[in-house]
Amino acid sequence: MSNTGKRLDTLLLSISLGFVIAIVAGLTIFPEKGNEIANYLFGTFNAIFGTPVLLLVFGSVIFLAALGISKYGNIRLGEGSPEYSTFAWVSMMICAGLGSATVYWAFTEWAYYFNAPPLGVQTGTTAAYELGTAYNLFHWGFSAWAAYCIVSLPVAYHFHVRKNPGLSLSAVCTAIRGDKPITPLWRLISRVIDVIFIFTIFGALSITLGVSVPMVSEILSSLIGIEPTFNVNLVLILIISAFFSLSSYVGIQKGMARISSMNTYLAIGFCIAVFLVGPTMFIAKSTVNGLGIMIQDFIRMSLYTDPVDNGGFPEGWTIFYWLYWITYTPFVSIFVTKISKGRSIRGVITNMLLSGSAGCFFFFGILGGLSQSANVTGLVDVAGLVASGEGNQAIVQVMNTLPLSAIFIVLFALVSVLFLATTLDSAAFTMAAASTKGLKENEEPSPMLRLFWCVMLAAVPLAMMFIDAPLNTIKTCAIVTSIPLMFIISYMVYGFIKWMREDFALTSGEDILRQSREAAGAVLAE
Repeated sequence: MSNTGKRLDTLLLSISLGFVIAIVAGLTIFPEKGNEIANYLFGTFNAIFGTPVLLLVFGSVIFLAALGISKYGNIRLGEGSPEYSTFAWVSMMICAGLGSATVYWAFTEWAYYFNAPPLGVQTGTTAAYELGTAYNLFHWGFSAWAAYCIVSLPVAYHFHVRKNPGLSLSAVCTAIRGDKPITPLWRLISRVIDVIFIFTIFGALSITLGVSVPMVSEILSSLIGIEPTFNVNLVLILIISAFFSLSSYVGIQKGMARISSMNTYLAIGFCIAVFLVGPTMFIAKSTVNGLGIMIQDFIRMSLYTDPVDNGGFPEGWTIFYWLYWITYTPFVSIFVTKISKGRSIRGVITNMLLSGSAGCFFFFGILGGLSQSANVTGLVDVAGLVASGEGNQAIVQVMNTLPLSAIFIVLFALVSVLFLATTLDSAAFTMAAASTKGLKENEEPSPMLRLFWCVMLAAVPLAMMFIDAPLNTIKTCAIVTSIPLMFIISYMVYGFIKWMREDFALTSGEDILRQSREAAGAVLAE
């Protein structure tokens, strides 16, 4: 492990940082032109690739379900028993895949759909309330986790089963080519893949910080009676940065695993407390009803394109969400690969699609139900505040409807900070892994390299806040880069299927299961 620092990919690091700095500088100097170009590209790409994106994500759900129940689901990713308990493993996956902006959307997302519902539903009606909950659960459920899983499996198979060195998307794509010579053109393509990987992480996490830090700042400021200024944001980011930097430096087992488990327990406790002291029956009925609508209309919601009215809902929400999830897939897939040694393909699919979705349903159902109940009863005009761009204020007012609201606000802020810290921690690890040449299965990237990426992940968003850079444009640029990621992902899935067929097509399901148990060190029954 100590020699990984000697294999630092300095060229990738230099190109990636240079590219990110150039984009931020360009948007700062020419904000209006940059915003215009980014929006044009996003609109054009959305029009061309919107329908294929819907098909790709829906197809991923079907493919993963079929793969999970097939004989290939028995394939074990590496030898030995799993390194982490199932609870810690699932907690780390959820915390890596969900940033603290999640808690904002848990409270407010249903209101956006209520104000402008799809599928021909009228605004302000009972159906708009119900569809708002259903779509909230849909956008954070099976399809979102399928996007993560469909990328995680090729990376994990490449690293744990094929034993190929390198923990990056370009390393996977190079391995898929097999014995073909590495031409100058392919070297260039590999560099482009890695730069896209680094930029999408910076773009996605910059937006997470840009949304969540002001939210936590405003909520805490309302509690202690001060104005949420840049200095407050600065102090908050420094605290979060110190927290996740220490966690990243000490490693996954001592840092990320413990913090993720603690955050998961805290989030569960927070939600249970809200459920018990809040409008319990409304929350339960709203969540169950929303799940019923979502499951019943899952295919329709997955493939809804609004071809006649062209109202913009699929492009503005579902397609946008799928593209945004795709921007997170590179770093989530590498992190999931690193923590999933000893797990079976079926186990990864089951826990990502079902456990990950269940965690989101629990979180969004309770907090969204509390918020929606406040709107229905007239305690807080959540829909009106969201429509006027005051979503953070809506969250404060909703939590003030609870008994002992100050305690709930502090817990809410703590959960938000821990979600952000664990997401940034996992991102720093994966960026360090990607910038270490030929990383092997039992190696981890240098602690100092992880610390470097921690500092960069905090510094870039902080710099953009300081210069008031257009965060929406950065977000749009990150989303635009998800289009080439779609082609990279498709190639990786092709290689993954090819590898499985080469390795196990002639092996029966029973033999794959036996080999899996032997790899895990299990005692086979006679």
